[in-house]
Amino acid sequence: MTEKMDKKQQIFTMNDRNLSVIVFSLFSAWLLAVPFEGRILFSLLNFYQVPSQPIIFGSMAAHCAGLILCGFIVRNMRAAKKLMLFSIAFCIAASVVLFFPPSLFWEAVLFLSSFLAGCCVTAWGYFLKNGTPEGERITTIADMLIFCYILTTLLGKAASDISPHTGLGLSILPLITAFIFALRLPEKEQAQNLQADKQPKNPISIAKPLTYLCLFIVVIAINAGLMFQVQYPAFAHLEWLTSWYWAAPYIVAVFVMRNLPFKTNRNYILYAAIAMTGFSFIAFIVLDRSAVTYLVVNTLMQGAFGVFNLFWWSILGEMLSFHKNAAKVLGAGLFANVLGVLIGVLIGNMPSFVNGQSQNPTLLALSVVCITLVMLPPLNGHLSVLLKNHAYLTALCEMPQQEQTHLIRDFGLEKKLTEREREIASLLFMGKTYKVIAEELCVSENTVKTHANNIYKKVGVHNRTELMNSLLDINPIFTDTFKSQ
Repeated sequence: MTEKMDKKQQIFTMNDRNLSVIVFSLFSAWLLAVPFEGRILFSLLNFYQVPSQPIIFGSMAAHCAGLILCGFIVRNMRAAKKLMLFSIAFCIAASVVLFFPPSLFWEAVLFLSSFLAGCCVTAWGYFLKNGTPEGERITTIADMLIFCYILTTLLGKAASDISPHTGLGLSILPLITAFIFALRLPEKEQAQNLQADKQPKNPISIAKPLTYLCLFIVVIAINAGLMFQVQYPAFAHLEWLTSWYWAAPYIVAVFVMRNLPFKTNRNYILYAAIAMTGFSFIAFIVLDRSAVTYLVVNTLMQGAFGVFNLFWWSILGEMLSFHKNAAKVLGAGLFANVLGVLIGVLIGNMPSFVNGQSQNPTLLALSVVCITLVMLPPLNGHLSVLLKNHAYLTALCEMPQQEQTHLIRDFGLEKKLTEREREIASLLFMGKTYKVIAEELCVSENTVKTHANNIYKKVGVHNRTELMNSLLDINPIFTDTFKSQ
């Protein structure tokens, strides 16, 4: 009973992690509901009978520019906080302007708010890096995605069921709340992060794995753009259903992935998600346009996107530890996602698709699925060079305890470490977080951190990632085992 109460207190404690989740979730809900192909923006344009495509494309292009340029503008947490506060404040003012009929000024404000929104979500990378330790960022990201999509669904429901202006008015509330909580965000990095940045790390470059990850994101997101442009319009007559169910499978998928047992091999789930994407488009072309068909198509597609998004988001989150400028790393990945969606939307607007030749987008989508299948194995190889501890996690968990002991002995830790440090080192090799280790050993998390720091000093590394890298370098047999997976 006491443990449950402690967990609840941790959830509701207003620490740096929870602050970052609240701010990003609230702001992203407005972003997804309004400028980024949001239901509120579509409802407004339909209300004023204004062609939507030029405005949607312009807004997405401006958002892409913000995602890329932010990394060159923001170089520390203080600047990131200032930019986020300014961006949120401007988006509040822009939302007020959107109450008026569309005009050149209206479009300019929308595009500028989209640009600043790109800067804002990219700057959040500093707070993700600072507020959540390595190995635990997947939980922070999952919480953010879940809360964001729940709130986005509610705002879209208000716009479709009541009026677009009601939805727009309600969307200002999360912006104001986000601004209030953003005032409490820290301006300086935690001491351990600053110390880690000053210490020389192993010469590991993230350029190649990040580039390959971005290419993978672009390919995946093309199907998302096709979904927005081809699938959803076909079910426009089911607005009562689409307004609330569109994000439900996504939320459930992220929640399930977040709470999977530690030893679960998530690579198989990625392949399942790729298959779900293909089946979704096949069902779209074979079945009718009934409510049942929509439930099948949307469940498969959005469930797959939930798996994909948590995958690449979490990889980006861990990559932040290898670069001082968190905005550049996060911005690159988010830009790839928006670029892929934009490509999919542009393809979906080609005359052959718009004129009802539904097999064309389906065949293209299936081609994208095939490309994704081809890219996934080499992607895992590229990422393993950088994030050996994550891929190593699966291999080591499946190893018998005796083999794990031999690996630790071969690494020379028995002579360097105390008995308690060897015990914690073994758990670190298994990829367990400080919090989980503390619970298993019935000690405080600070005690675990102290022992971990002693381990790093004795081995001659600065963090768990370098410890894993050193282990793989010393044990070529284990490296071969890892690559075979």
